[in-house]
Amino acid sequence: MKRDELVGRTRQLINEGERLQEAPSLVALQLWLQLSDDLLARAWGSMDRYHLAWLLVGKPKDVVRGRAMTADEEAAYVREVADQKTAALRMSLDAVERQGMPFVGESGAVAPGQGMGRLPSEAGLAERLAEARRRAGGHDEHGVPRAPRPRRMER
Repeated sequence: MKRDELVGRTRQLINEGERLQEAPSLVALQLWLQLSDDLLARAWGSMDRYHLAWLLVGKPKDVVRGRAMTADEEAAYVREVADQKTAALRMSLDAVERQGMPFVGESGAVAPGQGMGRLPSEAGLAERLAEARRRAGGHDEHGVPRAPRPRRMER
């Protein structure tokens, strides 16, 4: 996916999110969420439950449980979820347009600084591990007290 395609599709989804807030439809929301999830996954990688919880997407404040929603409750739900996901899409658009952040679809991988950091080189890993184990073996006295404990600590 090219940057121009990501920007264009994100803008379309933002516009559709705004339309959903004006004219709520649960069926349209479900399709829009799937399309936006697919686009964000292609651009930034898949989002797990942690990411979605952090974005508060799909977690309305007044959840209806154990019964069907009324028309007003459904409309409020659609508006709230569409508002939340539209905000996430705006953040994505800002990252691509204004900040020029590389994305998975463009680079073929997670951009530098976007992952968990550099992994240590495997060169010499076995030797480093053996050295660490040897040094750890020299600390056999860990369970032996080194100094008498003060009375106030012996409760």
